[in-house]
Amino acid sequence: MDDNQCAGRRGTSRRAFLSASAVTAAAVPFLTGAARAAATTTALLTPQPDPQLRHLISQIDPDRIQAIIEKLVSFGTRHTSSSQTDPVRGIGAATAWVFGQMQGFAAASSGTMTVQQQSFTQPVSSRIPVPTTITNVIATLPGTATPARYYVVTGHLDSRVTDVLDFTSDAPGADDDGSGVAVVLELARLFATRQFPGTLVFATVAGEEQGLYGSAHMAAQMAAAGNDVQGMFSNDIVGASHSFDGHPPDPNTLRLFIEGIPTAATSNDISLMQSVGGENDGATHQLARFVAGAAPFDLTKMNIRPIWRRDRYLRGSDHLSFQEHGYPAARFTEQRENFDHEHQNTQVVNGVQFGDLIDFVDFNYTGRVAAVNAAALWALATNPGTPKGMQIHTTPPGTLSGTNLTTLSWNASPESNIAFYEVVTRETTAADWTSAINVGNVTSVALDISKDNVQFGLRAVDTAGRRSPVAFPQVAA
Repeated sequence: MDDNQCAGRRGTSRRAFLSASAVTAAAVPFLTGAARAAATTTALLTPQPDPQLRHLISQIDPDRIQAIIEKLVSFGTRHTSSSQTDPVRGIGAATAWVFGQMQGFAAASSGTMTVQQQSFTQPVSSRIPVPTTITNVIATLPGTATPARYYVVTGHLDSRVTDVLDFTSDAPGADDDGSGVAVVLELARLFATRQFPGTLVFATVAGEEQGLYGSAHMAAQMAAAGNDVQGMFSNDIVGASHSFDGHPPDPNTLRLFIEGIPTAATSNDISLMQSVGGENDGATHQLARFVAGAAPFDLTKMNIRPIWRRDRYLRGSDHLSFQEHGYPAARFTEQRENFDHEHQNTQVVNGVQFGDLIDFVDFNYTGRVAAVNAAALWALATNPGTPKGMQIHTTPPGTLSGTNLTTLSWNASPESNIAFYEVVTRETTAADWTSAINVGNVTSVALDISKDNVQFGLRAVDTAGRRSPVAFPQVAA
């Protein structure tokens, strides 16, 4: 390929980089020969779960999860357009109850956790017949070391029946999405009394069935505030281990949907991706790879099945709202859904039970989903944050037209306990990273490995040996 396609990305930035490289050359590792051969055969380390995390997971209570879902079902309907003022029925009563639960968890945190109701008026749309107040309930556990990095987990509080505008019929919403709300509340309860370097956010959002309105508002507010959301999980339909459609139960598998080409990619981003690859290396892919290592079966009793698709076919959930702002966000959902139990009126037709009833929820399964979320959030908030500003430099010093060397640079982590950085590599066809090179506590490196043949990433390693999610390089401008 003619390297002139990258000509517009050089100029002063390239000269500035070369000038800086000349000043710091003594600090830049240059791995060649035997050193390179040894480095490229170093296997990735498998992290060992923190004993305190194992203890937290052991405290996840399926009975509490059952009680939460039963309470949510008892509100009759949680349709976004249902009553905001009835004390026992509708979205208003459900929101007040969730807010009270979150406040109780915050009280146990000795003032560390804060809780808010984030309300706004949604204008009329095809699924909102009149201007409607939508309220998210958000509990925040601020980080102790790098509070500017955020990790968010959500479930959506609202429910629906067959007619999306029907706000009077019973809409139990046990699985969709009482199960996801139960996961969020159980996590908030267990995490409230602990503290982590990064900030954790536990939220129930509303208006999902009408167009992801609650999560869209929440994500937009976080983006406007400049919050660095480094990971977000939507838990939507995570309650059933059995599809009741002739297939056997699958109580130990959880799907994780991750976007391919990033939702927020510009036309220039896509053009560059077509040239150099990286369609399987967006921030959400790196988040999913991290989760697979942080939440192994030994710890969670759950096999995570990553699916390289933004969501189920032509469908979506609240993680899309965060992806639209460029945040790495993914969706957890049960292995095989039964569509008779989703978005349906509660009724029996020709002997078939329709409706999202609590009878079809497996509370132990939902508890294991909570365990996966707990393991992921614990590791994300404890380990170093994802490195920033990683670039791959395509033009060598001097007047040469190309090189088989690979030069990478990145920003120094703001965290004080970084021990070194690892460049990770894999074949372009490999699903996950396969090897790592310790390049020291530096901010650039030149490697005698051709960028044409493999994919590169970078992760930070702290003094305790904890590793960050991987950052994927951008082509240097």
